[in-house]
Amino acid sequence: MAPRTPRRVCDVDFSRKAHEQQPPLHNRWHPDIPHIAEVQENEIFTVEMMDCAGGAIRNDDSVADIEALDLSGGHCLSGPVRVVDESGALAMPGDILMVEICDLGPISGQEWGFTAILPGFGFLSDRFPNATKAIWDFEGIFASSRHIPGVRFPGMVHPGLIGTAPSKELLEAWNAREKALVDTSSSPLVAALPTKRNVLLGTIEEGSPDWERIASEAARTVPGRENGGNLDIKNLSRGCKVYFPVFVEGANLSMGDMHFSQGDGEIAFCGGIEMNGFLTLRCEILRGGMKDYMSPTNLHAQPFFEIGPVEPRFSDWLVFEGISVDEHGRQHYLDTTLSFKRAVLNAIEYLSKFGYTREQIYLLLSSCPCESRISSIVDFPNAVATIAIPTAIFDQDIKPKKKR
Repeated sequence: MAPRTPRRVCDVDFSRKAHEQQPPLHNRWHPDIPHIAEVQENEIFTVEMMDCAGGAIRNDDSVADIEALDLSGGHCLSGPVRVVDESGALAMPGDILMVEICDLGPISGQEWGFTAILPGFGFLSDRFPNATKAIWDFEGIFASSRHIPGVRFPGMVHPGLIGTAPSKELLEAWNAREKALVDTSSSPLVAALPTKRNVLLGTIEEGSPDWERIASEAARTVPGRENGGNLDIKNLSRGCKVYFPVFVEGANLSMGDMHFSQGDGEIAFCGGIEMNGFLTLRCEILRGGMKDYMSPTNLHAQPFFEIGPVEPRFSDWLVFEGISVDEHGRQHYLDTTLSFKRAVLNAIEYLSKFGYTREQIYLLLSSCPCESRISSIVDFPNAVATIAIPTAIFDQDIKPKKKR
């Protein structure tokens, strides 16, 4: 039997801005954002996607575009795509939607991407306050950057964001719990609450009564949640199968934020290699799957996935450890976030001995296929976290050497 040709259900014109696209993109989660396409389970279909910044970042050596970037919009998502079974019946709340990633990659003519430090954002924002950008060029499966010379590695392309639409009840729960967090925190950056600023709602016309209501309720796309969303998991790549809970009729699958490569943690915020890309998918509906395989409570039902068979292979790593002791020498109890921060800072300190600036290393650890682990969570008071860096990505030997 001849292979099936994927059906294109969403095209993007990369010469136009995000709000000018047809079909329209969206940058919020809401159950009432209409679907733009319908696919049948087991059908192979392709979606094109804009990068996370909606085309605002240029392939040049200036950071002016990073400094001017407005984050109130969010990721520009393609979809929603409604899924039906072979009889035409919709996926229904309580089902599981299995989404297989059949193929993905850069768009022809768009074989480049970027990694950036945004002032005030990122895992180490206190250490790296200045806007910084690295442009990566793609050559087949490899990426290299004129801004971080002497490094080349194969990418593990993946959508940083993919998920199903929330129900009305789940959306209300998201907004309530995130607002409570903001209200009880001294920092405004602990959550991104709904805002009408720079909102895109797909085919819903701006200024209509529906637009006003949905814009005021719709959740931002910044965090991953029960529907999947912005999970930034580098293993969601070719051959992977993801099992999403279904909360609305048709599931309404959306996707975006494509990365050519990313390190575990995406520590620099725009830390994966952000790019324009395509995603080819196949879906199946598992009727009643949430009851069979997930928590019956919507607030605890979350996606799970099978890792695909294709990934970069490395045999030699340098692994840096971190423990729950802060920079002032104060002991903390099993603080895994602090332990990981110390591991990353230890790696940055080490690699800075090999001719790289700390900003270059921060961007590199966000974008290369490094691997992070919680290595110990029981040996109180110190949790142990690690970050492992493949040595083969460098054009020099970065291992310690005995002085001659």
